[in-house]
Amino acid sequence: MKSLVPAFVVAALLVATLPSPAPAQVPPGVLASTPSLAPMLKDVLPTVVNISVTSKVEIRNPLLDDPFFRRFFDLPDQPQEREFQSIGSGTIVDAAKGFVLTNNHVVENADEIKVRLSDDRVFDAKLIGRDPLTDIAVLQIKAGGLKGLPMGDSEKLEVGDFVVAIGSPFGLRQTVTSGIVSGLGRQTGVTEGGYEDFIQTDASINPGNSGGALVNLKGELVGVPSNIYSRSGGNIGLGFAIPVHLAKSVMSQLITYGSVQRGRIGITGQDISPELAKAFGLADTRGAVITRVIPNSPAAKAGLKSEDVILEANARTIQSFAQLRNMVGLMRVGEKVDLKILRDGKPRNVGVVIGKDTEQAAAGGDLHPRLAGATFAPLDESNTPAGEDLRGVVVQKVDPRSPAARSGLRQSDIIIGVNRHPIEGMADFEKLASVKQGELLLHVRRGSGALFLLLQ
Repeated sequence: MKSLVPAFVVAALLVATLPSPAPAQVPPGVLASTPSLAPMLKDVLPTVVNISVTSKVEIRNPLLDDPFFRRFFDLPDQPQEREFQSIGSGTIVDAAKGFVLTNNHVVENADEIKVRLSDDRVFDAKLIGRDPLTDIAVLQIKAGGLKGLPMGDSEKLEVGDFVVAIGSPFGLRQTVTSGIVSGLGRQTGVTEGGYEDFIQTDASINPGNSGGALVNLKGELVGVPSNIYSRSGGNIGLGFAIPVHLAKSVMSQLITYGSVQRGRIGITGQDISPELAKAFGLADTRGAVITRVIPNSPAAKAGLKSEDVILEANARTIQSFAQLRNMVGLMRVGEKVDLKILRDGKPRNVGVVIGKDTEQAAAGGDLHPRLAGATFAPLDESNTPAGEDLRGVVVQKVDPRSPAARSGLRQSDIIIGVNRHPIEGMADFEKLASVKQGELLLHVRRGSGALFLLLQ
């Protein structure tokens, strides 16, 4: 066997005699220009706050719903309460007035709201208003030295734009994650009957991020993180934020009125399938077809008819009925929407004045004691997803501590029957539910299911 030692010695000598490589030349200024989000975040981070909420949650024993049980044991019909705490995020959008933008679900049913700033100062917050259907709420704090986040233009966002999410996931304050805009105009169905036009992003969003800030690389607010899709409760890259143009419109009404005066024109409709496009003689599936016009509604007064195809609203192309519903629902009552429609193959222009969605609403307490605290309204495009059956009435609002809530009613429930009688609309409901004494058996459609509620 030949020895390998001489070969190693020769190799070592050769390496030793080779010239040393020249050190890498780094152009001046390259290190200083290394890409970083830090300069932008120095101005943005102080505007994002932590929100802690204390609320009382009713704990009700099902046995207390039995009148015989209560009488036998001489028990009061009063549910017990337990204190509940939760956390979320918010963004200061008006430093001078102390307005903080957040999600409705962060502060819903809150008895006490506290806002912690990035400098660890803590302030009691006043709830200015909230809107469950868009999941937006506005708070106000009285504090000096605040910094507000400028609002960007979410309508200019494009898929692929870089964005940054800031909030307090799992209580970890001032957490920053980055990603891109993964999709636009998303509808998740999380908010039943709500107005959804979400920005989808893969920037990591987790519990506690709700109500925080989604910003562009200019340091402008473009969205409010609202919810995620997840099987585990943690981020899997499917996060959704409310676009700031929608949030800004709702915020303006909450500050002015304390609630949203949601617009309606009194129609229902559906998207155009390829089959419908062929039947109506349309070149593509853009637009929305009217399936019903509510009598005496703004749409009826403007002359709209069933089978009209809406192509544009205020010069914007309509892609779906949901888009039209969002546009109308966020316009102020009294404003005018100019529609371009197609009727019998011929284009027409129709102007419709936006009306209130509460024009025919009824207070439950006026009908039955167990309905007190609930407000009922007719079904139309302001409270019914595209394609839904319009028979019945919708539960527009429910006071969480009211008899109606204790009876099991929830906001967005649709009542389709009373005491085994089907109802078509408000007139039927008011007639059958106007029983000052006695029980009510309500047939309720909730989401994709249905149930019966017995009110005694």
